[in-house]
Amino acid sequence: MSNKKEFVKEIANIDEDFTQWYTDVVLKAELADYTEVKGFVAIRPYGYAIWEKIQEYTDKKFKEHGVKNVSMPLLIPENLLNKEKQHVEGFAPEVAWVTVGGEEKLEERMCIRPTSETLFSTMYSKWLNSWRDLPYLYNQWCSVLRWEKETRPFLRSREFLWQEGHTIHETAEEAKQFTRDILDIYVDVVENLLAIPSIKGRKTEKEQFAGTEATYTVETLTHDGRALQSGTSHYLGQNFTTPFDVKFQNRDGEQEYAYQTSWGISTRLIGAVIMSHGDNRGLKLPPKVAPIQAVIVPIAQQKGNVLEVAEKLKEKLSKKFRIELDKRDNYTVGYKFNEWEMKGVPVRIEFGPKEIENGEVILSRRDNFEKITVKLEEIEENLEKLLEDIQQSMYNSCKKRMEEKTTIAYNMEELERNLNENQGFVKTMWCGSRECEDKVKERTGAPSRCMPFEQEHLSDTCVCCGKKAEKMVVWGKQY
Repeated sequence: MSNKKEFVKEIANIDEDFTQWYTDVVLKAELADYTEVKGFVAIRPYGYAIWEKIQEYTDKKFKEHGVKNVSMPLLIPENLLNKEKQHVEGFAPEVAWVTVGGEEKLEERMCIRPTSETLFSTMYSKWLNSWRDLPYLYNQWCSVLRWEKETRPFLRSREFLWQEGHTIHETAEEAKQFTRDILDIYVDVVENLLAIPSIKGRKTEKEQFAGTEATYTVETLTHDGRALQSGTSHYLGQNFTTPFDVKFQNRDGEQEYAYQTSWGISTRLIGAVIMSHGDNRGLKLPPKVAPIQAVIVPIAQQKGNVLEVAEKLKEKLSKKFRIELDKRDNYTVGYKFNEWEMKGVPVRIEFGPKEIENGEVILSRRDNFEKITVKLEEIEENLEKLLEDIQQSMYNSCKKRMEEKTTIAYNMEELERNLNENQGFVKTMWCGSRECEDKVKERTGAPSRCMPFEQEHLSDTCVCCGKKAEKMVVWGKQY
């Protein structure tokens, strides 16, 4: 690549072609790449490092709640998948099947896991005996396969990385509470790690996960005003434990079916970060999840002791921060600046012979491009404060956009107009009928996102039919 080439001109304009901009950023920031297998991507080291940060943060939270990691098989026999009718019907269009092993046709075809409720339930039926064994709080980090018709890196790949938690409990109340506890962890991950504001609530019966009694969700909003489901937690009740015979001896000495939950987040969160924070210069990463929190770019590194100072500074800062030193001599400083902006590194540390002479360095922010000059001996404390400020500032910026793109509608005309003129979340009242929910989606293209836990009484009537309504619902077009 020529040093003279303007790196940022290689991505589409975010406001003119958001879909192409997203793909360009994924490729140019070296997060992922397309493969020879249609619908499957290769996650590159930089993209995987973001996933590792999400994984590390989330796994710690899980363990604080007593969750233990396990590993389950990749393949599920067809008879197991068919045990829970509603579940298999929900996943049937997305299932990939293995029918041959080696050179022999299998006696029973196997599906590549789209999710693992059936496998966990089978094992729980073998392991569980008494109420004293409960709860089982298990999770696995793995990949799953869903044969999506339309794919987009991170957002909707046929194979994707995720975690899937599956727990069983002694009582329905305990299981329901754990479902909500996990949802709070997801909100923590999305808001505090990824700096993305969210709405949490319950899915309508139409939109809930196949085979559940209740699905709870974390909904976020992208730059272009589309909704992104960023984490779900499901209360399964006894819908799986009954057909899979997951029973235990209760405190009264009687046999009882356990109460179950399942929950998951995936590499879709990387897509959420790109779409929530990015701009026309590329990716923009919150410091807490950034693989590189600051990059040192020496200016005129061939002169004097510039490179020596850069090496020592990297060694010092690396004890506390994730630091990269760009000492490549085959690229111009301008090219390097553009490249690190494309990769979304929160802070760039710049200095040359003049700054060294004055005992100073320049800290350049990726989020708003402000530059500050600080004393070299005070860089550590200044960098720490700056990273904290960037994290909060990025959250605040997203929060402001979400508020600006959240509107209220009292009838179908308003709902349709709001979605067309200011695409985002639209709050309405809803009577609770499936017929009205279907009509809204048919007319606007926006499914219900959730019934928020924080309910507001906007009016007395349903946005669609005008009948009495008691639930507020958030609608939005989705990715």
